Amino acid sequence: MALDDSRGGHEGLEDAALAGAEEALGKQRLGATQRVRLRLFAVAADYVATAAWSALDARRTDRAQALLGRALYLAGVGQDAAVELRVWNSYAMLAHQRGAHTDAVDCGQAALATAIARRDPFFASLAHARTAVGHSNLGDRQAALRSLGRARDALGKADSGRARPSWTAFYGHAELTAMTAIVRDRTGDFAGAEAASHQALGSIPGQFRRNRALATARLALTQVHQRDVDQACSTASAVFELMAGTPIPGRMRSLLGDFYRDLITLAPDAGIAREWGDHYRSEWSRA
Repeated sequence: MALDDSRGGHEGLEDAALAGAEEALGKQRLGATQRVRLRLFAVAADYVATAAWSALDARRTDRAQALLGRALYLAGVGQDAAVELRVWNSYAMLAHQRGAHTDAVDCGQAALATAIARRDPFFASLAHARTAVGHSNLGDRQAALRSLGRARDALGKADSGRARPSWTAFYGHAELTAMTAIVRDRTGDFAGAEAASHQALGSIPGQFRRNRALATARLALTQVHQRDVDQACSTASAVFELMAGTPIPGRMRSLLGDFYRDLITLAPDAGIAREWGDHYRSEWSRA
């Protein structure tokens, strides 16, 4: 999880996670009690879900789908509702990457239907937030804002001292604010999206370097959507400073590509737009 927070999805992370899954599955074959075997299946499911997330962050969609299917199977065998919700959350993001936004909403609803979302408002909040993003991509502003409100309400009810799996550490008020920025940007509230992005960047913990870089790229998008070209280019350049020393994950490369596309579409005659592309194209394409 620490490696993912810092660098993002890549082949080494996926390989390490799958090795952990195989170790857990090997141990459950040794003849432990049923209770221990269920826990080992759940551990294996969590590892495979991590590998799937790594592939998703790298935008290797076919690989991510195959791994998510395996993780969902293992979560079912291990009777682990938290991993099940994690998988549905990732399925929603995979659907978004493929442009299947109705499917993304359906996956968010599947996450909400898990036992862990019914028991713990923290997980319900994450599922509502993911559903909000799906609605925003469909252009359904009211449904998106309604889901965001439910996400905020649920997070306010969550017990912050409760022990939860390590993969959930990224989610909290800062991440919800970052997701709010996405929803507002995609529903045309660019000024509100920019304000939410600034708020998120002021509260995302320092160890989540990849998430800070993504939030910075999204801030640049909100600025270019308001035709604040000089500031947008400066903000987008900060992404490379944040990720210095490591390759840019595929999901982030795609977001930077979206930024440049919108930049040259909305400000085709701005010299700084061409200069930004010429200067950073090789950096954002490095894998």
